[in-house]
Amino acid sequence: MKFYYAPGSISLVVHIALEMRGVNYQAIAIDFSNKQQRSAAFLTINPLGRVPALVTADGVITEALAILNYLQNSGETSVDPQSMYAEKTPFSIAKIDSFNAFMASTVHVAHAHLWRAERWADAEVAKAAMADKVAHNMIEYFSQIEHHWFVGPWLHGEQFTSSDLYLFVISRWLKGDGVDMQQFEKVANHNHRMLQIKAVAELVDKYYS
Repeated sequence: MKFYYAPGSISLVVHIALEMRGVNYQAIAIDFSNKQQRSAAFLTINPLGRVPALVTADGVITEALAILNYLQNSGETSVDPQSMYAEKTPFSIAKIDSFNAFMASTVHVAHAHLWRAERWADAEVAKAAMADKVAHNMIEYFSQIEHHWFVGPWLHGEQFTSSDLYLFVISRWLKGDGVDMQQFEKVANHNHRMLQIKAVAELVDKYYS
């Protein structure tokens, strides 16, 4: 498989999952600074010009949430003792999907209002107004994660899940959004705990630092 990613993007979620599941893949960096995501070659892979994208024998899969679910159901064997769906009950899977969808459709979008405002507005005053709300919105959403979602020791409880990947990656963006992660004790401890996982630490150091 071929995996397209960009440093600093949500693709780290999938990158970690690929490593933890022991998948054979080729990682290909897309240089956003040179607008490589808008190149004709990459647009044939993902017409939206975004990462991550995973090229499989059956075709291309885009969107981190969809790729995570594909990896879970593809039959690949995890090399990490912490399987991402150890208890495949309808409720446990729904809880994971619920959190991941919240991160993808709400929290990620709130973050993007600072860094990708041109997706929603052309007027500079409108872009500035969106940027002014980012820190406030991220604090609100991470307060919900801290007090409503977080069960502990991992997000959903004793079992590590793909939601822990989403939480780890997006929590790393808080500093750039003008938010101090340390005000969220559970989230900050979770971020530290994730970095104790060898695959996570190595990927962050090599591709996303």
